[in-house]
Amino acid sequence: MENFEKLIPKLPLIKQMQRREEVFWVNPRKTSFAESMEGCELNAGDVEDAQQRLLRFAPLIEKYFPETKPLHGLIESPLVEINAMKDCLNEKYGADLDGRLFLKEDSHLAIAGSVKARGGIYEVLNYTEKLAREHGFLGEGESYEKLGDEEVRRFLNGYTIQVGSTGNLGLSIGIISAVLGYQVIVHMSADAKQWKKELLRSHGVVVKEYEGDYGEAVKKGRELSDADPYSYFIDDENSRTLFLGYATAGERIKKQFHDRQIVIDEEHPLFVYIPCGVGGAPGGISFGLKQVFRDAIHCFFVEPVQAPCMLLGMATGLNHEISVQDIGLSGKTHADGLAVGRPSGFVGTIMKKMFSGGMTVQDYKLYEYMRDLLAQEDVFLEPSACAAFQGPVFLNQNPELQDYIRKNGLESKMQNAVHVVWATGGSLVPEDIREEYIHTELQE
Repeated sequence: MENFEKLIPKLPLIKQMQRREEVFWVNPRKTSFAESMEGCELNAGDVEDAQQRLLRFAPLIEKYFPETKPLHGLIESPLVEINAMKDCLNEKYGADLDGRLFLKEDSHLAIAGSVKARGGIYEVLNYTEKLAREHGFLGEGESYEKLGDEEVRRFLNGYTIQVGSTGNLGLSIGIISAVLGYQVIVHMSADAKQWKKELLRSHGVVVKEYEGDYGEAVKKGRELSDADPYSYFIDDENSRTLFLGYATAGERIKKQFHDRQIVIDEEHPLFVYIPCGVGGAPGGISFGLKQVFRDAIHCFFVEPVQAPCMLLGMATGLNHEISVQDIGLSGKTHADGLAVGRPSGFVGTIMKKMFSGGMTVQDYKLYEYMRDLLAQEDVFLEPSACAAFQGPVFLNQNPELQDYIRKNGLESKMQNAVHVVWATGGSLVPEDIREEYIHTELQE
């Protein structure tokens, strides 16, 4: 991006980002929910369609993955209150957080152990339904458990699913596709962890490795897939289907709040903090939450200081036309799932008037938050998932965030607020790698 220097006088934030400082940005384009939905290409009906599809597939999921039996084939994660961690954030980091703090444990989702189990698995199921209907394997009203028959598996084995990934999306798509019978190729960037590649290969997935970043893995994967008429490429940057899979989280968490008799409305605001890479998962989740909670919810994305691609794209208004490398950042981070240089243009467009803001976090803090959560709550997350704890810590310390609270008339409501840290991955991390993470010390 040759002319980004012209933006610096208007956006001093860029200078701070270039210095790898932790920053916060309030989205000045955020409007009411009703306004944000005007002209939007997706709506609540699309999310409901995705919900119904997942219900139809539930018997097949339960058949292949017995761990989903308690939820009758639905892939969903616990919502847990973390009072000890809240005390730790207040005492150790001076968070001074009011209200209640919860952890949404997508880190423990069945099958893939990460938030990507929502979008990735849903897109594979959506494609499977399409193929099965087109080729006469699935009649109207028939149970989707039939798609596990050997005849269907042989048919699906003639098709290939491909995806570019820094790790967790590849795991979710690789595992479900291989189980259903597909050939699978996952294109992984240099940032991807070795254990994730090995886990995929243990499921019979072909893993292609690239020296470059996530963008190169996606580009090469798309080219190879496009050359094969029997190949389907799942595009984390632009897939509406993937996005809608993530969006089903909205109704699910609404039920979890209802079951706990927790009220979410404009007098009891909800703050959600989500780690962000290319933007698909946090964008889709936020979209789904907005359909349910409307103006009562405030969504914030958290990114590493070296790879704040969504924040950069949104703050400059350039969206996917600017990358972190354009302003001199490396895009390299210990948060492997967030190591993305250029944001999704599709997600940026949808989120333009919807999400509240973005912030960045230093890599060393990922490990600090990780150890704190393990010590206080006996919950392990991978480092990238711990980025979200920056949100509650920043809330009362950052002047821009405090200004956001004032301008939105939230000051008197913060004692009633509910805060959700969205844990995006961790339960599949091997024990030896966990130990390595726990003992990793980085310099500030």
